[in-house]
Parts: sequence; structure tokens; C-alpha cells
Amino acid sequence: MFDVTALGEVLIDFTPSGHSQKGHVLFETNPGGAPANVLVALSRLNMKTAFIGKVGRDQFGHMLKGVLEEQKINTSNLLFSETVNTTLAFVHLDEKGDRSFSFYRNPGADIMLEKAEIHEDSIKQSRIFHFGSLSLTNEPAATATFTALEYAKKHKVTISYDPNLRIPLWRSLDEAKRQILKGFEYADIVKISEEELEFLTGYRDVLKGTEVLQKQFGTAIIFVTLGPEGCFYRSQTAYGSKEGYQVNVVDTTGAGDAFVGGVLYQILEMNKSLDCLTAADFEKIVTFGNATGALTTEGKGGIPSIPTKDQVEEFLKRIPVKGRM
Repeated sequence: MFDVTALGEVLIDFTPSGHSQKGHVLFETNPGGAPANVLVALSRLNMKTAFIGKVGRDQFGHMLKGVLEEQKINTSNLLFSETVNTTLAFVHLDEKGDRSFSFYRNPGADIMLEKAEIHEDSIKQSRIFHFGSLSLTNEPAATATFTALEYAKKHKVTISYDPNLRIPLWRSLDEAKRQILKGFEYADIVKISEEELEFLTGYRDVLKGTEVLQKQFGTAIIFVTLGPEGCFYRSQTAYGSKEGYQVNVVDTTGAGDAFVGGVLYQILEMNKSLDCLTAADFEKIVTFGNATGALTTEGKGGIPSIPTKDQVEEFLKRIPVKGRM
């Protein structure tokens, strides 16, 4: 039995790491990919996890498999492509540590996952199935993803979704919006940014934007991450927000994924039906998620910077914060 199984991209983030003697930017290789980051966060919170995806049979692919296994993530459904290389992403950081990406994925191994390669039993034996929109950008991975989602629905597995808009990876904005919204048809829990909310609904206002999505799709819970401002949440019965934490930001890569891991961990620990979660429950869920995300920004790279359960709990003891409604 797995607490969470995730499907999607695991890749190499080339993260800026100083300059050479000639003044050229140096990059270090860090394991990344949003679904993989989420699983690492959960694994470090002592949850049992499994990954579904594909990498190239190259040095990067073998490295990524090793990293996931070091994090005690089940890799029985991590496949190697014999013909396509592992996907690479170059991370660009601004003076505040906020990042943008350039992808080498034409194609990349992650989008070559086929529906016949999905292990239905792994999904059946999971409490939560998590996916993101990057596996919806190209075939055959898009069909494989929707196949996995149908398995999750069939076996009544709770579905978590990160729309995770990366515009350069889509052929057009219209296709991006259509495919990303199609993912909402399956999702019970959604984590979305302000920018993604505005892209999908036309509203940057979190109250209105989440109301539009919830009315259209009946989503049980929507979390809107607000960067250093924290998070807004909406369920079928409650909504509110929680302030973030002031930390020494080095690199925001993986912070949203760590937030998702923290949130899913709390939901799993509460072991309640989603429609039974109270405002007090959400206060605890979002506080923990915010702390997990904030701590991740204090180091370089996504996976290497994700905190352990002890680190999050110690941080919360040390730095209390008041929420705002």
C-alpha cells in the first residue's frame, strides 16, 4: 500500500552556481521535476510513495533513479527509454531567488510514457494519486496520464493535481488551457498559483477565481499559493488564507511542490473525508504546507532543499505566525 503515487516528469535541473574565472555562469546538476519533488517531500515526512514515469538510459536517467531510491520512493514503474534522452531544464534565478526555466525536451523521455506502461495495481494500492500538467503537453504521455486518472477514479483513489503552467512547453495557449482544464475534471485536490488561476479563469482575485473553478468542476479543495504571502484555500464549506514565513530565500525551485507534499501529508494524517475537513483542520494543513515550502527556498535546487519532518516541526516551534482570513 502506498500513501501517494505520482506520475509525471523527473528531470535534471541545471541550477546557477556562481561564475567561472572567465566570468561565465556555472551550473550544477540537481534532480527535479514537480511530481518527483512532491514525492520527496512526502518521503521525508515518512510517507510511503511510488513514482510512475520515464527517463533516458543515460547518465542522468540512472542518476535520477538512484536519487528516488535513496529517498525510499518506489521506482518499479520508472522506465528507461532506449531512444530518447532524459529531459533537462535550465533554471534562471533573479535577484530575489525567483526562477524561470528553459527546457531541453524535444522530445524528452518523460513525454514518451505510454498508457500500456502504467501499472494499474500501483494506483489501486494508493491512498492519493498525484499528477501535474506537464505530462499533458505531448503524446503519448497525455493519453498515459488520462489512463492513470481513469484507474484512480475506478478504484476511488483521491486525486491531487498541480496545473503547473510552463508556457514554453505548449504548442499554444489555447491548447494549454484546454488540456489543463481537462485535468480539473478528475481532481479532488488542486494546488494552483495566482498566475495560473488568472490564466484559467480570467480572475486574479482568489475568491472569485476559485469560486469559478469550484462551480465548474466541483473540486473538493483548491489551494492558491501566494509566494511569500502564504496561501488561500477553498473547500466546499470554508475558505480562508494563511500568511507565509519570512526566510532567507536562495532559490524558490521546488517550493510549491514541497508545499503540496506538506499539505497532502497533513490530509493523510487527519484521515478524514475531504468534505469533513473543518476551518481548524485547514489552519493546520496550510500552516504545515507553508512551512515546508518556505524551508525549501533556503537552499539551491528542488529535491536537495526539501526539509525533513523534524526540520519542519522544529521550524514551526521556533517561528509562530498568525493567519489572516
